[in-house]
Amino acid sequence: MAVGRERYKSVLRRWASGVSVVTTRAGERLAGMTVTSFTAVSLDPPLVSFCADKKALTLPVLQEAGVFAVNVLAVDQHELSARFALSGNEDLRFDGIECGAGPTGAPWLPGTVAVLDCRTVATYDAGDHVICVGRVEEAALDATREPLLYYDGAYRRLAAIGS
Repeated sequence: MAVGRERYKSVLRRWASGVSVVTTRAGERLAGMTVTSFTAVSLDPPLVSFCADKKALTLPVLQEAGVFAVNVLAVDQHELSARFALSGNEDLRFDGIECGAGPTGAPWLPGTVAVLDCRTVATYDAGDHVICVGRVEEAALDATREPLLYYDGAYRRLAAIGS
């Protein structure tokens, strides 16, 4: 018998995670969503993955485009995270944001800690989500920025142990 839904969610809330916005472009359509389920998969070749809810309106655009950028948010970008996480505002998510783009054409959000520009190489059905795997074609880093964290239902920041 599987663990109950509420118990499972309670345990997962105790896993601290970085916060990223996955963005994509299919023709003129821009789409993006906040994810905390992002991870490195392989160094050779360079692969990353994230999980997308099957109900997410961004998912069909991701599937059509075949490309995505993982924008690792900085500590002061919690409002951007909330904007890309809110349901029902998909057409407004990019309003007022001057995005760059990498070789895949996926939008790069400004002011992030890092961006990984990817081409989708595989997707896997996984319960109520789809696991998306991408090969990293370009990467950018601003080592002066600190990442935004999410833990126990709230945004957090890094603190060094012993400081």
